Amino acid sequence: MTSPPCSASGPLVAIGGAEDRKSDLEILKRVFALAPEGNLEVAVIATASSIPDQILPDYEAAFERLGASHVHLLGIRDRRQAAENETVRLIEQSGVIFFTGGDQLRLTNILGGSPVLNAIRKRLDSGAVVAGTSAGAAAMPGTMIYNGAATDALRKGGVNMTFGLGFVDGLIIDSHFLERGRLTRLMEVGATNPEYLGVGLGEDAGVIIHPHGILEAIGSGHVILIDSRDLASSNIADLSMGEPVAIENMILHAMVSSHGFDVEARRYLVPHELGAILAEGR
Repeated sequence: MTSPPCSASGPLVAIGGAEDRKSDLEILKRVFALAPEGNLEVAVIATASSIPDQILPDYEAAFERLGASHVHLLGIRDRRQAAENETVRLIEQSGVIFFTGGDQLRLTNILGGSPVLNAIRKRLDSGAVVAGTSAGAAAMPGTMIYNGAATDALRKGGVNMTFGLGFVDGLIIDSHFLERGRLTRLMEVGATNPEYLGVGLGEDAGVIIHPHGILEAIGSGHVILIDSRDLASSNIADLSMGEPVAIENMILHAMVSSHGFDVEARRYLVPHELGAILAEGR
């Protein structure tokens, strides 16, 4: 069976939340290293957060410590601010664009169709790295999870989905995955449309989504993949809302740092295989 291509025009980094911002900065260091050569400016977008003034200084300090020449702190609280020329200009000159956590619906509601989002997409096309943590990661695909208690999942209708920011196709991303018991959320999503690969990001863990459809796990935690492409059967289409979902032949992988996955081939990559593929530039 075939799957939709995992296509992203530039490097994306999706992080599961609670990444280290004080100590060795392992994940943020990988994000910063992906910036285009000679462009050390970073834009940190806190639209998703309800407390931007509390979290932005941490990211400013972290990226300055990593060598950023300028760190632009962008709260972007409403659609008017998402259309401001000065904000667009700061996005256009940044080599790293980073979305904080919070509520992914704030991101799509405020940034959807805005000049700022258009500028971010153009920067991604030009080779800038776009990264996001927690809600900032969940909003990256064309379709995103925005609500649904883990205790209600695997009952029809227990997970709410809507359109995301559209930076990548072929994936559905969930964050705080193991820490908040969200396995059943991605299982239900996989049953509704087996084409899409579920990516469950643990805390202080993430994936680099390379433009050629290779996922590379980073950080100290786990990345869980839910592969439903060869699903044998599910009763979800025949259920009433709230009834329990049955699933046959869903595949789960647990990745750690330096392991990878070829999305198109649905193939797990151990470190030496991942390294060889990345060295080829595939």
